[in-house]
Amino acid sequence: MLRIYQNTYRRTARKAVVYSTKVVCCNHSTLCNITMQSRRKGAGGQWEQHHSRNHEHYLLAGNQARGWTIPPHSRGYGMFVVRILKGALKLRYLVLGGAIGGGVSLSKKYEDWKEGLPDMKWLEDALPQSERWSQFSRNLIEVGSVVKNAIDIAKEDIKSKATVAALGIPVDESRKKYEKLQSQVETLQTEIMNVQIKYQKELEKMEKENRELRQQYLILKTNKKTTAKRIKKSLIDMYSEVLDELSGYDTGYTMADHLPRVVVVGDQSSGKTSVLESIAKARIFPRGSGEMMTRAPVKVTLAEGPYHVAQFRDTDREYDLTKESDLADLRREVEFRMRASVRGGKTVSNEVIAMTVKGPGLQRMVLVDLPGIISTMTVDMASDTKDSIHQMTKHYMSNPNAIILCIQDGSVDAERSNVTDLVMQCDPLGRRTIFVLTKVDLAEELADPERIRKILSGKLFPMKALGYYAVVTGRGRKDDSIEAIRQYEEDFFKNSKLFHRRGVIMPHQVTSRNLSLAVSDRFWKMVRETIEQQADAFKATRFNLETEWKNNFPRLRESGRDELFDKAKGEILDEVVTLSQISAKKWDDALTTKLWEKLSNYVFENIYLPAAQSGSQNSFNTMVDIKLRQWAEQALPAKSVEAGWEALQQEFISLMERAKKAHDHDDVFDQLKAAVVDEAIRRHSWEDKAIDMLRVIQLNTLEDRFVHDKTEWDQAVKFLENSVNAKLAQTEETLAQMFGPGPWTRFAQWKSLTPDQQKRRSVKGELDKILKNDSKHLPSLSYDELTTVRKNLQRDNVEVDTDYIRQTWFPVYRKHFLQQALQRAKDCRKAYYLYTQQGSECEVSCSDVVLFWRIQQVIKVTGNALRQQVINREARRLDKEIKAVLDEFSEDEERKAQLLTGKRVQLAEELIKVRQIQEKLEEFINSLNQEK
Repeated sequence: MLRIYQNTYRRTARKAVVYSTKVVCCNHSTLCNITMQSRRKGAGGQWEQHHSRNHEHYLLAGNQARGWTIPPHSRGYGMFVVRILKGALKLRYLVLGGAIGGGVSLSKKYEDWKEGLPDMKWLEDALPQSERWSQFSRNLIEVGSVVKNAIDIAKEDIKSKATVAALGIPVDESRKKYEKLQSQVETLQTEIMNVQIKYQKELEKMEKENRELRQQYLILKTNKKTTAKRIKKSLIDMYSEVLDELSGYDTGYTMADHLPRVVVVGDQSSGKTSVLESIAKARIFPRGSGEMMTRAPVKVTLAEGPYHVAQFRDTDREYDLTKESDLADLRREVEFRMRASVRGGKTVSNEVIAMTVKGPGLQRMVLVDLPGIISTMTVDMASDTKDSIHQMTKHYMSNPNAIILCIQDGSVDAERSNVTDLVMQCDPLGRRTIFVLTKVDLAEELADPERIRKILSGKLFPMKALGYYAVVTGRGRKDDSIEAIRQYEEDFFKNSKLFHRRGVIMPHQVTSRNLSLAVSDRFWKMVRETIEQQADAFKATRFNLETEWKNNFPRLRESGRDELFDKAKGEILDEVVTLSQISAKKWDDALTTKLWEKLSNYVFENIYLPAAQSGSQNSFNTMVDIKLRQWAEQALPAKSVEAGWEALQQEFISLMERAKKAHDHDDVFDQLKAAVVDEAIRRHSWEDKAIDMLRVIQLNTLEDRFVHDKTEWDQAVKFLENSVNAKLAQTEETLAQMFGPGPWTRFAQWKSLTPDQQKRRSVKGELDKILKNDSKHLPSLSYDELTTVRKNLQRDNVEVDTDYIRQTWFPVYRKHFLQQALQRAKDCRKAYYLYTQQGSECEVSCSDVVLFWRIQQVIKVTGNALRQQVINREARRLDKEIKAVLDEFSEDEERKAQLLTGKRVQLAEELIKVRQIQEKLEEFINSLNQEK
């Protein structure tokens, strides 16, 4: 038997075919050359074959040959198969050569990278061996073996297919085999590309770890610990701080609006928030089904960092974006802030929600996500929602340095888009617009490929753009992770016929990763072009403010609200300390005055007058004892505490008022101090146990009914006279209003009596007659007396009723009674010794003096107890209350702005803010220039 090793053929001039075939003899392993010459003999199709005589084997003619023959009808098929095999073998060598070349290139790059590593032998003791390195090595070996096996299988397959084709296979079957072989080659090519991508990712990972190891090497080498102060801020963090400072500087100042930012705009549910999440590599925003979720601008600062975390500008909490629980908390917080920013029945708000997202591989930039543009409003929206969103979007896009990320939903008709017209109005030349077509996986199924090609080439919309990108924002599943979405996106673009084979768009214009790279590149280019120009404009603003300050306040330092607040805080707390330095006598006088002011009306109206008007001295004493005990058990302790607190408040306010008269007083603090004192006083309450303590003291004091010495007696008489005189003055003032001015006043001031005052005077005349006839008259008029007064007035043509007479009688009788009480007090002034000898049987009735002595003693012991409580307890408790109020006010910027006002404060605050912003700008520009 013979095995074919190689076939060649050629034509001779006589139209004969000479075949030269190398065969291997079945009897020995040497190669034997057999030359066969065939020519056509006759018309019957017989072939005559000749062979060389240098071998003992012969090839017989016809169908009965013992070797093999090549029929003439198979020559064309053989030639066709040979050409196919030739192309396939060439493609195989190209693929294998590319794989080998790529492997060599990666190996060389790895060796170069390895040589750049510092000597890490010294780390063997300091750092433990990592399992990841050994695992990575095993993965590389496995990948290499997989590729080698795939190549070997392809080689054997190609050899076997070539042999079969040479043996004479029909054309249709050969084509099928060829297509199958071509599919296998494409599969092999895809696998090699995936291997290269995997090697590239691993190389990037190793480079990052190399940077971290270098940093650890430097730390260990210098043997110094890094502190938070030495950590250098990234450029994007510094730039974000500049934007935050400018945003809080002045709402009417436009510099912040002229600094570069990436503004994400699009129709509602177009996928703009999903695009931003893909760039941030985390599902950080709340989502709903068709509901408007973005209700306020969200400023997201992206920065590269070792950990994937998010943080709001005004809080210290970091959300770990690798944990689903933290992601859920972050989304809830974003939704809460959005709803909290919408006030007064509004649907959208201009209040910016600022957050920072850091993580490995994130592109550095500042993005602003805006509410989606709507064409129709629902019933639960405010009437101005549509216009508010349009105005907000135009405001952000009108920034000449804003990069507009125009999001277009690829799954809907392009004519339904509202965003492209707005973008075209703000950027007609497309110099700062990047167009993004989302949901292209759905667009591939629904839209015409030619239409998609026009959209992505900028030929469908009149809107122009810097670049056109196509992305996939997910599979419509809310719970899909960003990694799952990115993998789905890569698989789609890898397998999509529309984008991969028909040439609709270039490979660098697809995937969210390429989009983020392009946006970041454009963002930093624009930052470098504009930041210095804006900083120069800001310097001019600072110069103008400094000039204005020197002209208006040449001898004062620029103190902002925080510094002024701290100064005011110190002065207020110093005044609280001064409370403890007030003398005991001054506290006693203040508390005694306040106590009698609180208690006098009750003493007169509920105790003294009812008892004194009872008609006898015994009933007077009995009624006084009963009412005093009831008073001491119920109302007196609480009223005493109330009087003590008001006295403390009054003294503190008096100290604050005296401080205003000092030569170094600064009136800029007055409003703040008053607000702090009022709030502290409103919150402060006396200790509850003080009431029980006072109740015991007061009951014991009121049990004493005997005046011990002449001095106390005289003080009681004086106290009674002063009290009665005060009540008498009030009564006379009431009578003056009721009866009008006297004759001299009417003459001197040209005043006259009203008809009511004239009628009152007529009634008073009849009442005076009754009191003149009976000086010890009871407090009320009898029915006969009322009838007599009314009839007497009728004779004078004065018509009054009984109620009118009683209203007039009350102040008239009170004045009469108080005058009698003053007379008794004068009589009792010299009756002390008679009182000590005769007691209650004394001829001169001095029970009212004893009553007021008892009241005076209660006031003294109560005042003494309250003074001790103020000095030992309440002043310190008030100090704590004031400190708490000051701490609360210090965190409330809005309240500080309301309480610390005036041109001086506003100008100083603005100047300090300008200087702070300028420092941040200069720091940022220096770092930016160093990075160049």
